Amino acid sequence: MSATVQQEVNAFLDAWTVDPNNAKAAFSAYREWLAAQPGVSLEFKARPGVSYSLRAVHENQRERPLFVLVDVVDDEPEARWLSVCFYADMVSDPDEAGDFVPQGLMGQDACCLNLEEDDATMRAYIQARLREACAKAAA
Repeated sequence: MSATVQQEVNAFLDAWTVDPNNAKAAFSAYREWLAAQPGVSLEFKARPGVSYSLRAVHENQRERPLFVLVDVVDDEPEARWLSVCFYADMVSDPDEAGDFVPQGLMGQDACCLNLEEDDATMRAYIQARLREACAKAAA
């Protein structure tokens, strides 16, 4: 992760003080995992009142600008939650926990998994999809 992206994300996390859904811990864990993956770079886009987006791309990707979009949904800053979106053909959804969104990610079909409350099972499910998408992006 570049120093600039790291500073932007850290400033956002430092300012995030109210977190009844424990989304901050999940976002931080996903960011740390993605940043530790070989060949992965991260971008961060802040749109206060809408979302704070962490975008991961693998150096082997040529056709797509990212393989996952980890959004902190900011429509209610006192109760932020995560929407983690993948290209639909890059992940499985064996528990059918995600929402299929036609043309929902950069104009392509997406599978979005929401973490709207503190749910360890869903956090682990999303982490498994992160591993799956990263492996496909690296291939």
